Amino acid sequence: MEEILRRMVSIFMALTETAALIIIFFGALRAFILFIVNTLKRRSAESFIVVRLDLGRFLALGLEFQLAADLLRTAVAPSFEEIGKLAAVATIRTALNYFLSREIREERKEVSVDKV
Repeated sequence: MEEILRRMVSIFMALTETAALIIIFFGALRAFILFIVNTLKRRSAESFIVVRLDLGRFLALGLEFQLAADLLRTAVAPSFEEIGKLAAVATIRTALNYFLSREIREERKEVSVDKV
């Protein structure tokens, strides 16, 4: 029974990691296209902030999916070593997500203040 559970968790983990990859790739591609369009149209510096905010949202979501995959990795009978690795990775990803979210929030305020 534990082996079946391990296989199921492995499949879910792979799907979650794939979702993270797709989200991050799509966000980066979208940001790159918007960057090129804004550059060709010689838009203001503010338009680049909007591109960064958009990319930041995708990165934050991708990090959440990667954290979910890490949690799945240790879902079935984890060893203390695996728990330690998860704690380290979760801490790093949570910190990245926190600072990314904070930067997005600050830049949104800056953009909205500039518009007023």
